[in-house]
Amino acid sequence: MPGLTAEASIAVDRWGVPHIRAESEPDLFFVQGFNAARDRLWQIDLWRKRGLGLLAADFGPGYLEQDRAARLFLYRGDMAPEWAAYAPDAEAICTAFATGVNAYIVAAQAGRMPMPPEFALMGTQPMPWSPEDVVRIRSHCLTRNALNEVLRARTLAEAGPEADRMRAELVPPVEAVFDPEVPPEAIPLETIEDFKLATASVTFSHDRLNATLDEAPRWRTLNTLGEVVAEAESQGSNNWAVSGARTATGRPVMGTDPHRTHALPSLRYIVHLSAPGLDVIGAGEPSVPGISLGHNGHSAFSLTIFGADQEDMLVYRRDPEAANRYAYGDGKEEVQEVSERFAVRGYPDQTKRLRFTRHGPVVHETPERLFAIRTVWSDPGAAPYMASLSVMRAKSWDSYRVALKGWGTPSINHVYADVTGDIGWQTVGTTPRREGWNGLLPVPGDGRYEWQGKLSLDELPHVLNPARGFVATANEMNLPDGWDAAAAAVGYEWVDRSRADRIHAVLDDQTEHDIADSCALQTDLHSAAAVRMQRVLAGLVMDGDAADAAAHLAVWDARVTADSSQALFFEYWVTRHLKPALFTALIGPGVSIELLWPGSIQSVLDLVERPEHWFAKDAEETRDAILRDSLTAAWADSKTRFGADVASWHWGAIHRLPLPHALEAVNAPAEWSVGPFEIGGSGSTPAYANYRIGDFTTITGPSVRIVMDVGAWDNSVFINLPGQSGMPGNPHFADLADDWQRGNYHPLLYSRGAVDAATEIVLRLLPGDAP
Repeated sequence: MPGLTAEASIAVDRWGVPHIRAESEPDLFFVQGFNAARDRLWQIDLWRKRGLGLLAADFGPGYLEQDRAARLFLYRGDMAPEWAAYAPDAEAICTAFATGVNAYIVAAQAGRMPMPPEFALMGTQPMPWSPEDVVRIRSHCLTRNALNEVLRARTLAEAGPEADRMRAELVPPVEAVFDPEVPPEAIPLETIEDFKLATASVTFSHDRLNATLDEAPRWRTLNTLGEVVAEAESQGSNNWAVSGARTATGRPVMGTDPHRTHALPSLRYIVHLSAPGLDVIGAGEPSVPGISLGHNGHSAFSLTIFGADQEDMLVYRRDPEAANRYAYGDGKEEVQEVSERFAVRGYPDQTKRLRFTRHGPVVHETPERLFAIRTVWSDPGAAPYMASLSVMRAKSWDSYRVALKGWGTPSINHVYADVTGDIGWQTVGTTPRREGWNGLLPVPGDGRYEWQGKLSLDELPHVLNPARGFVATANEMNLPDGWDAAAAAVGYEWVDRSRADRIHAVLDDQTEHDIADSCALQTDLHSAAAVRMQRVLAGLVMDGDAADAAAHLAVWDARVTADSSQALFFEYWVTRHLKPALFTALIGPGVSIELLWPGSIQSVLDLVERPEHWFAKDAEETRDAILRDSLTAAWADSKTRFGADVASWHWGAIHRLPLPHALEAVNAPAEWSVGPFEIGGSGSTPAYANYRIGDFTTITGPSVRIVMDVGAWDNSVFINLPGQSGMPGNPHFADLADDWQRGNYHPLLYSRGAVDAATEIVLRLLPGDAP
């Protein structure tokens, strides 16, 4: 391997985990890049081309609009503060990583290493990386308040505030106040098209691949609004750290299972990195050096999404005398234009103009207004997870918090535990100060709504060694009691708290928690939302089909298992009948309910528990009628769709997890896809399995699960769906899928002796010119 200074190795254990050993950190990250390409080259090459706006060069005009949208959100600032934000050696690490990726590409093109078969199928080649590619891509930062700002404006304009409460619960309760210059009706849905496109995954179809240049604009919209919202809102995670005072061993236990959109291969990748002065193991994204959750032999760390608001939609009045100018302060400013060239397969290069205001990319224009998105993505230090290069090396609570000061995106609940017994929770992520406004609706971009700096690490919620004996987060509203939202507004949009309620209740009851308990909690299928609904139904008087339906749910243990008849009926009733009935009751006739999907389950539960807070008159009677009528309709509908034998119904019949290869629709071999699996869970269970509202297909969940025994590291366990490798035909391509589905785990080995005993393959990388 040209570029190495000393021999290094990759020891692959029987579960596909690579244990990389090198004599220096530059060599270590070189080999990490090489190994990422060895296992995931098609995936990371596609990630890079999507993020940099280079898809059309490989796949044609059907990808040109997605390329243009992606380039709107690239980091375009100075690189010096960008590198400095993450770690003193961040640039050197990314340089070594990119060099390693390129070394594998050269070896594969020369036939010395396997080339993923996808390139031959598509007639393309992987492209070389530069260090800046790792950090300039921002469109996978996750936090998406701009989407909700536009949807809130449209909902308020068309259906009113009660409908918006049903769409998205706001906590702490707050009114979404608009500026008279930008009323809700002035915000078109088209303002989010570029944003949706820039953050979309890459899809393949014959129609798209065969699109002509004239047909390129057809591919601006890739999926429905409801699906976009459902996927954006369902990115979450669980994590916890249990103090040794509440474990069977006296050592802390940490569990982490990040929830992201399921894909093949998994978004996450487990890797062990060892060099003098550094020995870390855990999960990260294969396109990024280092790890973002795992341990370093002293400290364990994990993360979930925290609901900080990192985006705003800004609206500008155009100068009637010069459409390229907009009002700002007491004067005018010019829109800045950048002309960029796009290679397009089968056609001459195309040139497109990208337009920017002082706040960010212009995403929509009308004759009177410009619309731009301001996001922390544009600031130095906002490449997702890159601050992990410092975090993964911290070996005390204090040094851990110092490392977190460089964390820009995504906004995160960081959980910590170490061998001294400390456990802690620190929220991080650039959180703008908004003085006099709350960021819930688009605002004028004329200078009256500027960010006033950001909240410091000390101003964000955090705790060390809480008296409760554990810290746990699940994307719920977890601002501490008494939090002054007016003085330090973080955000108002959170995920269903059902998972958090269940996790906290279980951990509160366990005084001798162990690894098996954490595994059981990660795979727990109990729905706190279902229990709350059962209590409401128990108090209603019903007859006929409604009574039969309620009786069927009354005997349920509220576990959303794949073989449960009640789980199927509950999820089908709530999604297909109850939510639409509530939406209609709140918005009235003539308004599309698509704006409200997927709807807040917490708002649904609040309405059925406290109807007087939602309906001005006859609240209980209205609520009872909706429940009875929707149960009756859902019971008849279910018998028609699933059969008259209620006992034969099972949730897994419609709640499936397919793992199709990205090229399945364009003649990829069938064996490149995995599944589908019938699985349990929902958006309200700790074993998270949120689904698409159209057909109940699972969208997101924990591809990777890790449980760590802090201090006895070889006792730690993991699973990664469907396997570690992204190379079709590799033994580790799908070898973990069945165990993931069953809730089984495998050792996450750390010590040299344990790793060597489980090693199946060793790759030796030698310095010098390739033969």
